[in-house]
Amino acid sequence: MTDEGLPAAHDDAGATPEFRTSNDEREHVVEVLRVAAGDGRLTMPELEERLEAALTARTSGELAVLTSDLPEPRRVAAEAKQVVRLDFQGGNGARRGRWMVPLRMEIHAIGGAVKLDFTEAVITAPTLDLHANVTGGRLLLITRPGIEVDVDDLSARGGRVTMRPRRGTEEPVRLTIKVSGKATGGNVIVRPRRALPRRAQNRTRP
Repeated sequence: MTDEGLPAAHDDAGATPEFRTSNDEREHVVEVLRVAAGDGRLTMPELEERLEAALTARTSGELAVLTSDLPEPRRVAAEAKQVVRLDFQGGNGARRGRWMVPLRMEIHAIGGAVKLDFTEAVITAPTLDLHANVTGGRLLLITRPGIEVDVDDLSARGGRVTMRPRRGTEEPVRLTIKVSGKATGGNVIVRPRRALPRRAQNRTRP
């Protein structure tokens, strides 16, 4: 591994001995690196190199050098709810705009439609556990680059699970949505935000 993507280390003859690092400290540095890459502060090669160094770091000094040229990400997890429950029977609900993503969501939709738009959502943790029970309704997840959705634990009985791939350049994963539960006579759809029609794009230009 080269040192091109790493900030320069500083020698200090009078420094105290370094402590061995913990798994929690490694995970914190990994999150700082992923947020920085998502903000455009690190290129993909730089991110991969620093992640490898973080996961194999043995001392606190080896970790500190990996984030010495990066700002600490804003602490928003404390403001987010641990669990959000949405229950819609024959009605429609949505989360859009700058809403705060919790650690877990429980969705119950019977004959209704629930839309979760993550394109402007505030990500508070690297993982969202989403348990869904969709009966004769629809659950729509709208993603953005840096968000992956895992539906391996979601079962469909008389329903349908649709995953529409995102086109474009690869970006670091900032959020993994793990979907579990079942769709009985209902649909679960995962797709990126649709591009505006050409006429609409022309109307939004100054």
